[in-house]
Amino acid sequence: MKQVIMNVNGMSCQHCVNSIEKVIKEIGGSALVDLSNNKVTVEYDENKLSMGDIKTAIEEQGYDVVG
Repeated sequence: MKQVIMNVNGMSCQHCVNSIEKVIKEIGGSALVDLSNNKVTVEYDENKLSMGDIKTAIEEQGYDVVG
């Protein structure tokens, strides 16, 4: 499993946390959202998911992945 920490803008509440954690789980990874620092730690299998897949999934929820 690979672990990455992503900077994500636009998160402001528990709904945001739940939304991101749910969508990452749906595509086959796991996420831990740090709302106070605008960071999302994602664990995923590089053979099944790419960074592009993860970024797209988060952005489709209405958030901005920075970097």
